Amino acid sequence: MGAFRNPVVPGFFPDPSVCRAGGDYYLACSSFEYVPGVPILHSRDLVHWRQIGNALSEEHLGFGATVPASGGVYAPTLRYHDGLFWLITTNVSGGGNVIVTATDPAGPWSDPVRLPGITGIDPDLAWDDDGNCWCTFAGIAQARIDPKTGEVLETPRRIWSGTPGAQYPEAPHLYRIGEWWYLLIAEGGTERGHGISIARGPRPDGPFAPCPANPILTHRSTDRPIQNTGHGDLIQAHDGSWWLLFLGVRPRGGSPGFHVLGRETFLAPVTWVDGWPVIGEVAPVTEGPILPAAPWPDEDERDDFRAPRLHPRWIQPRAATARLDVREDWLTVPEGGFAGRRQQHLSCRVQTLADAEPGAAGGLMVRLDERHWYGVHIDGDQVIAEARIGPLRQVLGMHRRPDGPVLLTVAIDGAGPDPDSPTDSPDLVRLGLVTDGAFVSLAELDGRYVSTEVAGGFTGRVIGMSAMRGTVHFDWFSYVGA
Repeated sequence: MGAFRNPVVPGFFPDPSVCRAGGDYYLACSSFEYVPGVPILHSRDLVHWRQIGNALSEEHLGFGATVPASGGVYAPTLRYHDGLFWLITTNVSGGGNVIVTATDPAGPWSDPVRLPGITGIDPDLAWDDDGNCWCTFAGIAQARIDPKTGEVLETPRRIWSGTPGAQYPEAPHLYRIGEWWYLLIAEGGTERGHGISIARGPRPDGPFAPCPANPILTHRSTDRPIQNTGHGDLIQAHDGSWWLLFLGVRPRGGSPGFHVLGRETFLAPVTWVDGWPVIGEVAPVTEGPILPAAPWPDEDERDDFRAPRLHPRWIQPRAATARLDVREDWLTVPEGGFAGRRQQHLSCRVQTLADAEPGAAGGLMVRLDERHWYGVHIDGDQVIAEARIGPLRQVLGMHRRPDGPVLLTVAIDGAGPDPDSPTDSPDLVRLGLVTDGAFVSLAELDGRYVSTEVAGGFTGRVIGMSAMRGTVHFDWFSYVGA
């Protein structure tokens, strides 16, 4: 017996899909408008994960400037079959459904194989004993395909649409378990009504009969601290135990509750009763039989930009414009550019040493999308704190710019809002700079305005370095979570 903390992958890592190769586990998640696309993570115990790469390069994606926030790459499926890693996903902003493969999930990944005959999102891959490859996608529809060429071998047909009346049957995953083929789906939408249901049939194309206990996972209409639970993937561990990885959120503050980190990846144990999976408790601390712990070494809190390329955790909206070859051991961000990492802790402190070229403006930004962000920026002879909330943009504080590069700071405090206040904020965001060894706060902001409930969409907060005007250089970046 043991215990682990949820989420097992905190921050903006939604729509998890997991596979196993021996005693190693690999996870893929959605990435939307950010490049590189589809983060790949590695674990040896299903609890401790580290990012090892991304499956889709900027060249693979070919995003243009018109790709909207929460457009781009939707839910992937990651599978290990015949010694090869297969990943299928949907680029809703051009390219449609694609398959890439790799012998090493850290990369490199192949060029995409396109599937013009598969038009739905959330595609899945499964192989039967005869070597047929079945592609199942949102709706829920299915067809046999040739995964090497992208050819669709038959007209897609509807096979099961989940609970009658439930909206958005999506995120299908098909498994052969014992004598049955099981079809796991999400339904109810990825908000508070989210859930997971399952059906089974004698063949990969059914007919499918629903589980009498559907939905097998949902937290709708409960007061549990983890909400929006759904979009899951089953995995059998190397010790024979079964688990479910799925997305959820941690809403905080007053009504309707605000989640700021995006949809995160959670883990729950699974038992089998009368041929159906039963999902165990989903809680911030979950107790039960777990695999032997295999934690990774702690990651560096500070990136000095001395490596030849950026760590795979760094993401940029639509195009990778930040460069390491302009000023030695500095990251350079051109006008309109942003390079950040996902916020993964409810409380954190982020700092960078920034140097703006004459006439330039830029610095640290807490970003949900182009219309919802908080920032502390060098601008001429001033350091300013400002916010963008929808159509409104406001300067909130100013301080004379110190000589030389400027140490900018974002401090986020998520230390438990008052549960009895219906209007309380989910967290507090402080923006400022360090001068003469002391922190100078320029603004203290209610975090709800950089949350999904205000901005809409499917992403979470990304904190990083931006250039609003001209070119800005960054000597180092540190992120300390609490």
